[in-house]
Amino acid sequence: MTQAHPHTPHHGARHGRRQEHDADDQAEILDLDAEVLAEHIASITAWLPLKSDPRRIVDLGCGTGAGTFALLDRFPEAHVTAVDTSAGHLQRLREKARARGAEDRVRVVRADLDASGWPDLGSPDLVWASASMHHMAHPGRALRNVHDMLAPGGLFAVVELAGFPRFLPESAPEDRPGLEERCHAATDRFHTGHVPHRGADWGPMLTAAGFTVEARRTIAVHIEGDRSAAIGRYALVGLQRIRGAAAAGLGPEDLTALDRLLDTGSPHSILRRDDLAVRTERTVWAARRA
Repeated sequence: MTQAHPHTPHHGARHGRRQEHDADDQAEILDLDAEVLAEHIASITAWLPLKSDPRRIVDLGCGTGAGTFALLDRFPEAHVTAVDTSAGHLQRLREKARARGAEDRVRVVRADLDASGWPDLGSPDLVWASASMHHMAHPGRALRNVHDMLAPGGLFAVVELAGFPRFLPESAPEDRPGLEERCHAATDRFHTGHVPHRGADWGPMLTAAGFTVEARRTIAVHIEGDRSAAIGRYALVGLQRIRGAAAAGLGPEDLTALDRLLDTGSPHSILRRDDLAVRTERTVWAARRA
């Protein structure tokens, strides 16, 4: 649940296999998030207005562990309970923890955070939720659960991306300039009905759940493509998933141009471009339980 990525509903005999393939694709995007945006995640963990270093942390909607491992690095005495609905994501996170020699500092819990009853996640000093709260069908109930779970004086950090990153310059591709923005506009229309809390202002909802919002910060992300070899792959996998949600809202010429970008064997493939960059924003709300 770490990131909202567009998807296409699937039906029929291939549904299970397709779901498994989608889960693998999403796991790859989450791993690429962690690699490409590592510096920005670290800057957020360093910014948090903590009164002391937390010892007990819960990562809600942990995905494959971008936040979990950033928090372990930032707070070397802490233990993290990583919570997600996906068994595959949690298994991947376990393997990473083992490879880092940090398995004794990580507990994984598979849980549906939209369920009325949550598992026992202890009484953490810090709860972290990165790009996961907007997935909640009942965010008010989830926020109250977090409030009641936190230790008195504990901090809740809600981190949200302003949509999926952009990668191409506005003038690209040369035959269909502005294609990426049109893809995102079509995806936004799809998400309006499927993920209604995407892009929400969490401040009022946090206050209504009993928190005191102590700080809010928006961080601009702009990473040139030559800074990381992973950016081309990040763009490719991200736009492949966006295509499924955007297809119904795009004209045939835009779809043809998009498919050329996604064709890894084509000279027009996005992997062959030297003008890519990662552009987005992250907003962080830091809310305390009194």
